[in-house]
Amino acid sequence: MTPEQINVPSRRSLLTTAAAGALLAGIVIGYGFISRAQSKQEVVQWTDTQATPTVALAQSIPGGSHQALTLPGNIQPFNRAAIFARVNGYVKSWDHDIGSAVKAGEVLATIDAPDLDQQLGQAKATLASVRANHQIASLTANRNNILLQKQIVAQQLADQTTADEKAKEAVVDANEANVRQLEAMQSFKTLAAPFDGVVTSRNVELGMLINSGGSGQPLFEVSDLHRVRIYVQVPQSFSAGLTVGMKATFEMPQYPGVQFDATLSHISRAINPASHSMQVELQADNAAGKFFGGSYCNVHFEIPTDANLVKIPSTALITGNQGTQVATVDGNGKVVLKSIQLGRDLGDSVEVVAGLTPSDRIINSPTETLATGDAVRVATATSPAAAAASKPSQH
Repeated sequence: MTPEQINVPSRRSLLTTAAAGALLAGIVIGYGFISRAQSKQEVVQWTDTQATPTVALAQSIPGGSHQALTLPGNIQPFNRAAIFARVNGYVKSWDHDIGSAVKAGEVLATIDAPDLDQQLGQAKATLASVRANHQIASLTANRNNILLQKQIVAQQLADQTTADEKAKEAVVDANEANVRQLEAMQSFKTLAAPFDGVVTSRNVELGMLINSGGSGQPLFEVSDLHRVRIYVQVPQSFSAGLTVGMKATFEMPQYPGVQFDATLSHISRAINPASHSMQVELQADNAAGKFFGGSYCNVHFEIPTDANLVKIPSTALITGNQGTQVATVDGNGKVVLKSIQLGRDLGDSVEVVAGLTPSDRIINSPTETLATGDAVRVATATSPAAAAASKPSQH
């Protein structure tokens, strides 16, 4: 190639090329600085995010005018009588077995009491004797009083016969009372039902030796089941809401799915120091005869409550040296610890009577390291439908 054929770049072209290269290098260097600064800012933001704890809010429990309460109950007859013998003897006959319906005064059994019969016979014979003595004494006293008026006998003799007549009259009265007592005991040879009811227990057999008294096993037991009493032990924390006349329902295992009505009839107004509960009595009609003495049931109460009370889960409570507290989140995302006063413990939830408002955002299961002023992030609640949709389908 000849020198004439070689094109030497002009000075202007070289300057243009150098300027373009410098501009490109500046752009590359500037982009590197910007990218590095952006990455550093992202790292700082990520670090701050990781340093801020995420908390979940406790779901508020809606209040109401009544609190449902279910407690075990013990069903007993409206009236129940244990029948014991008042005389010694042997069972002569019995007329009603368990499950028999009886009327008031109906004979349950008869006792043969030969010893009592002999005592009554002897008492009647003694009464006849003292009556005869009293009759003679009365005739003698009357006769002497007549002779005294005629001044045939002395005053002393008349007074003696009159006193003797009165003494023998007193002996007659005593023996008559003894006979009446033994005749009353004779009536106890017959065991009768004290009221309309059902024989729920029989412990007699023909010829059985019977001893009088209220100790040992009763011969019969009669229960009045036209109504029943239901005894329930109510915890002390719920006792203030109970009033006589309150309606309740109960259910029994032998009648699944069926609820029966009952009415609160009596409140003991005494707290058991061992269980810290109070016994109450409900009554229910038993015209259909479905309820039996000694049965178990579940009684459902609707206890009146203050609708303005705040109810929170038990997992939101913080206990320590400062007493009972809860952790709340203010509008700026900062933690505020609040001291509260608890009401009734409902198991999985508690009532707060002071220290909270329904609008407070309460942290559920707070950590022990949380303190007032700490910044927190509130976790976004996921609805059940969204959670189900986010799960991968399985084929």
